[in-house]
Amino acid sequence: MLYLKNVSLKYKIPLRVTVLVSVTAFILASTLVYRGIEDLRSNLIANADRMGRVIADTLVQPMLHDDVWRSLEIINTPFRIPEYHAPDQGAEYILILNAANKVYVATQPEHFPMLSDPAAIEPHYTEILKTLPDLRKPAPTVIEPDQSDNLFLLIPIQSDGMRLGTLVMSYPKSPFASRFYTLAQGAILTTLLVIIILLPLGMYWGRKMAAPLLQLSDAMRNITPNLPEPGEIVLEESNDEIGQLGKAFKGMLAELREKEQLQQQVISSNRLAAIGRLTAGIAHEINNPLGGMLNAISTYKRHGNQDALTLKTLSILERGLIQIRETVAALLVEAKSKARPFDRNDVEDIRTLIQPDVKAKHINLTGEIDITGIQSLPSTLVRQVIINLLLNAVQATQEHGQVRLDIHSDNGNGNLVIDVTNSGSYIPREKVAYLFEPFISRNETGSGLGLWVIYQIVQQLGGLVSVQSEPDETRFTVQLPLQKN
Repeated sequence: MLYLKNVSLKYKIPLRVTVLVSVTAFILASTLVYRGIEDLRSNLIANADRMGRVIADTLVQPMLHDDVWRSLEIINTPFRIPEYHAPDQGAEYILILNAANKVYVATQPEHFPMLSDPAAIEPHYTEILKTLPDLRKPAPTVIEPDQSDNLFLLIPIQSDGMRLGTLVMSYPKSPFASRFYTLAQGAILTTLLVIIILLPLGMYWGRKMAAPLLQLSDAMRNITPNLPEPGEIVLEESNDEIGQLGKAFKGMLAELREKEQLQQQVISSNRLAAIGRLTAGIAHEINNPLGGMLNAISTYKRHGNQDALTLKTLSILERGLIQIRETVAALLVEAKSKARPFDRNDVEDIRTLIQPDVKAKHINLTGEIDITGIQSLPSTLVRQVIINLLLNAVQATQEHGQVRLDIHSDNGNGNLVIDVTNSGSYIPREKVAYLFEPFISRNETGSGLGLWVIYQIVQQLGGLVSVQSEPDETRFTVQLPLQKN
């Protein structure tokens, strides 16, 4: 039992179905055999009762006149009827006992002589004589002595309420055994046929029953160490208990996934905030000496030695310092709230600006702009966010790919929602948390500052930026709270 307890349901349920089918078939077969034997016994007793009552009534007059030969002729009459003396219905012998329970006449006179004590001849008659039939009892008395292989039917012979004797009809039990073997053989064949037919069906339905439980078990086993993606969980949809359990499990996974995403967002926000403070401090420290060096180069170029080698060297230094200043400026994004409000015309300008990049890769740029009037957000910063998102999407998308820009106002939450979707490469989950850090590029050609700039602008405007990436589809969503007038 301990071994079966640890067996998988994949095998345990079909095994139990098999045992159930086999036990059911055995019980049905046993019931059929039992009913067959009982029917044979009931038919035998009923036929014997009818015949015995006719004989008992016929024997009344001969016994009143002590006509032994007539009585013997009457009890021998059934043995001359072929239909009655069938192998499984006929009596072995008939015996008449007088009022003193002595043999009056018998169909086997050599075995049961007249006026002999039947108990002295066959010991089981001792038990039979103790159970003489009641004159008031309408049903026959049936006795099956332990020491005999026969069944005895006792019918009283009476006249005017006085007992003249007892009719004893002895039937062998061997027909019961023969019928039992015949029925048992048929029952066994029927049972095997039922098992052959039902066993494959039972195995099939057993596996069907176990399949949802196995799916649920596999899904639970795959929770750790990382939560599976929604598409990785395959559970049977139904309204029964297993289906409801599967729905509850999916709901639990969705809540755990949401909790994990919130935790990752909090961790990412804290890390990005720390990086922002660090980069801001470093950038300010770099800007001071950087401005002095650029001023020194400018002064020297105006008043210093003007030989070609010196000027060439200074130009190289100046370009390097300018590049450093531009990089530092990208790290120090400051919101300029005095810019004009963002409106639909800015979207058309953005489409025009990125059109060369879109055409160069034959990308299909689509989308829906569902905004009316001006939006209370600085247009310069919102334009920069959208341009950086679109350029990032175009760079990540293969030729002839898809890029979609959707902008709408979420009046319920008072946000401007910007969605940029592309059919570019999939971003693994472990990289999403670091995607908005400086110098982390989604593709090999980028500088790694575009998404950092987006994050800094969104943070300064009090908004949120999130990423959802699946194979063949990556979506960046920006939510910017609209400023109250």
